[in-house]
Amino acid sequence: MTGLSASLVRGAVTSPFKHAGRPGATLPTGRLTLPAAPAAPGGLAAYRRICGFPKPESGPLPLTYPHVLAFPLAMRLMTGRDFPLPVVGLVHTWIEIRSHRPVEPGKALEPTVYAAELTPHRRGTEVTMVTEARVGGELVWESRSGYLSRHATKAEAGPKGQEAQEAVAVAVAAEGRTETVPALPAVAEWRLPGDLGRRYGAVSGDRNPIHLHPLTARLFGFPRAIAHGMWTVARCLAEADGKPGELRTVRAEFRAPVLLPGTVTYAADPAGNAFALRSGNGRVHLTGTVTRAL
Repeated sequence: MTGLSASLVRGAVTSPFKHAGRPGATLPTGRLTLPAAPAAPGGLAAYRRICGFPKPESGPLPLTYPHVLAFPLAMRLMTGRDFPLPVVGLVHTWIEIRSHRPVEPGKALEPTVYAAELTPHRRGTEVTMVTEARVGGELVWESRSGYLSRHATKAEAGPKGQEAQEAVAVAVAAEGRTETVPALPAVAEWRLPGDLGRRYGAVSGDRNPIHLHPLTARLFGFPRAIAHGMWTVARCLAEADGKPGELRTVRAEFRAPVLLPGTVTYAADPAGNAFALRSGNGRVHLTGTVTRAL
């Protein structure tokens, strides 16, 4: 059993004994680090193919790839006994990535993961996980991700109707985001096969059951398997990154799951700095912004 698979099993076993929203909960203070090593050529090539990145194998690592390399560390940390939230049911809500400089595949990359912050959310409790990647001791890449553990809160138990809508609007404003999504022009349409979750899981190692089969997805409240959030971000960046290594930062918010199989539309502004992923019925799955090298 691989380290990531073992973490998933451990998370399933320990989650029932953890209670999100417990007063006085604290995060583990330790950091987990993998020994420095270059990306495996075969795994990197498979990742490029499944996410739609350009074929040149000599180009820098895709902006999202260090997150994939470090994800087993994040899972090990989040399934540990001293982690306060149950990993089963955690929802990846947003991610910010910053590349300080492009990383060539042959460079030995040293990933580090730690839990940075535990904050109340209008729908539960959110943890911020930080990933850093170094080459020769130099910080070359970093990311911050939000994971939401949903549970009853005072905000959810508040007033109904217009008052409730106003309360949500205030909470959204306090989080520094908006529920209004600009109508970006459509750029491409993607038809996603039913086995996309299994194929991406084989490449990334993330074999969460909600992504693998309709039956296992239904156990967690989804009508069908859903696409990995990190695949949707990577696929959008593959479309946006006209020149490999050009992208420097990305901020993406996961708004609604993408059911498999399905058809989605990638939309972006003419400058390519804002993007969205939506369904034909207008449902928005993902929104994001990028910055590029000068």
